[in-house]
Amino acid sequence: MTTRTADVLRQATRAAGMDFNGTWQVYQEENLEDFLKVVGAPEMIVKMRKDVKPVIVIEQNGKDFKLTIKTPIATKSNSFTIGKESEMTAVDGRKFKCTVREEDGKLISETAKFTSVREIQGEEMVETITAGSVTFICRSKRV
Repeated sequence: MTTRTADVLRQATRAAGMDFNGTWQVYQEENLEDFLKVVGAPEMIVKMRKDVKPVIVIEQNGKDFKLTIKTPIATKSNSFTIGKESEMTAVDGRKFKCTVREEDGKLISETAKFTSVREIQGEEMVETITAGSVTFICRSKRV
């Protein structure tokens, strides 16, 4: 692929609101502890995670994504294709299946335990995850 072709694809992706590519630094999280507890994360993960702001690396190639979450404790990667069921691994190592879909430039995934909506808002990436009556909001900036 030529540089010009890659630039055109990147611009089209941005125009569609789907430019998730890049490295993102989490800077704000709301209701993290409550969310981790409601989805059944081990207490050790809850305690360690509340003081850590992860780095999220997203590699997007059309409908194929690789999402890597890096913390000082562990690095976890999940790959998925929009519209196809994928097996994912949670931060605590538990595996689950979900299908990610795209709606209005947002990545939406639903499991038996939660619903996640990831979107670009201006210069931020915002992920809103709802589990039962708890809503966790994670804000990141591209670095």
